[in-house]
Amino acid sequence: MISDLQKLGGISALIEAALYMTGFGLFLTVLDASGYEGHVQQVAFLADNQVASYIANFLIYVVFGVVLVVLVLALHARLKNGSPAIMQTATAFGLIWAGLVIASGMIANIGNSTVVGLFSENQDQAVLLWLAIITVQEALGGGNEIVGGLWVLLLSWAALRAGSLPKVLNYLGVLIGLAGILTVVPAFDVLMDVFGLGQIVWFVWLGIVMLRENPSTT
Repeated sequence: MISDLQKLGGISALIEAALYMTGFGLFLTVLDASGYEGHVQQVAFLADNQVASYIANFLIYVVFGVVLVVLVLALHARLKNGSPAIMQTATAFGLIWAGLVIASGMIANIGNSTVVGLFSENQDQAVLLWLAIITVQEALGGGNEIVGGLWVLLLSWAALRAGSLPKVLNYLGVLIGLAGILTVVPAFDVLMDVFGLGQIVWFVWLGIVMLRENPSTT
């Protein structure tokens, strides 16, 4: 029978996919600021949608990072015997990624609250503060996906060596991991969407595999 940790890992993977889809949905609908030009209008949009923005950041950053810790540890337990050195490195990157994502969401929510409070008093200062917060947030968890990409790439490589997950899933993970790593190059920023959308498929597939009763058959 599958262990409790593997069950938690499988559930966590499915939650991660759901959070990704929630994030895409929110930023394509209620948090779509594409019609707002200029920094002042964008901060005004943030002020008008502060609650929705807080919920989005909490879900797709803070909750995502907390759940990611469980998934990282479950995958480490599953794959460590087949390729211990690679999995030690992969797990380190996975936990670092979780910490960065959580920090990014907390900075965004606390910072945005301060920006909104300042906006009614001094718009120029509020815009400058917002730009500083956006820069820090993007550097930690939104501007590139190199850390998350390294985690996915390394654990997919370890799984290929150990033969403990479906090969096609592992090949998909390698491609997604490479896409995430390449987002560090500004010219390849389009790969952010490739990484995010690809991870939805990867998380769902991974979750289903981890929830199977007999993981050794994978």
